[in-house]
Amino acid sequence: MAKRLGAAEVSRALAEDQADTDVTTELLGALATRAASGRFVAEQPCVVAGGPVAAEVFAQIDPAATFRLLVADGERAGPGDVIAEVTGPSRVLLAGERVALNFLQRLCGIATLTRRAVDGVSGTAAKITDTRKTTPGLRALEKYAVRMGGGVNHRFSLGDGVLLKDNHWALLPAGTSLGAVLDGVPAGMPVIVEVETTEQLDAAVAAGVRRLLVDNQTPARVAEWVRRCPNTVEIEASGGITPDTACEYARAGAAYISLGALTHSAPSIAIRFDLQPPR
Repeated sequence: MAKRLGAAEVSRALAEDQADTDVTTELLGALATRAASGRFVAEQPCVVAGGPVAAEVFAQIDPAATFRLLVADGERAGPGDVIAEVTGPSRVLLAGERVALNFLQRLCGIATLTRRAVDGVSGTAAKITDTRKTTPGLRALEKYAVRMGGGVNHRFSLGDGVLLKDNHWALLPAGTSLGAVLDGVPAGMPVIVEVETTEQLDAAVAAGVRRLLVDNQTPARVAEWVRRCPNTVEIEASGGITPDTACEYARAGAAYISLGALTHSAPSIAIRFDLQPPR
């Protein structure tokens, strides 16, 4: 059976919210068992992400609840647009409302910010990518939202690829060959090396590295190093780049532009849940 998107994260969130112990709704008695419907309505322009996760919320509370996504993940929604509808007993809708909104608002925010960055580099060959600066426990969903916004994912974890950064360079004794260090890389594993100086750049190119991470440098320096590298080497620009400045690095020739802000600083999208009482 295929793994459902967000199943584990939803389970933890429902337990955290004690969705099975809604003392307020219990006060309504039999009224809370009557069928009702609810709508998730966008209150601002956004790129939708997290619809299947919201559906999972209600499926875990009551498999008989019906969830219908009206705006697909990756598509745009405007103020007043109904993103999704859910039907089921009133108590089920009230139990899942906040958890579903929390996921939708967060993931739509990431997708929307990502799309803004992607649109900013439109017309260039640059790709917008994320980082590991994610909310603990939500990395898979946040990186999913980046993809829904048109970005691409960087490595998911420390075990997915080699990324030799400044602190690794600091551990290397003077005169150590970078090539000798990288000889131990398993076959087929991607390798990225961060460079801060021309000397490090030349050493990485000489060691056969094909993707260089240029962190906290100006677009002018990125352009200079792009010209210095052979065509087989791709440069990734990173460090303090925003959706508004990404275009400068794209025009400088960066093949990838990584923005930690996509996941650590994306504002949540305003989405409301309107319950339609039973008739």
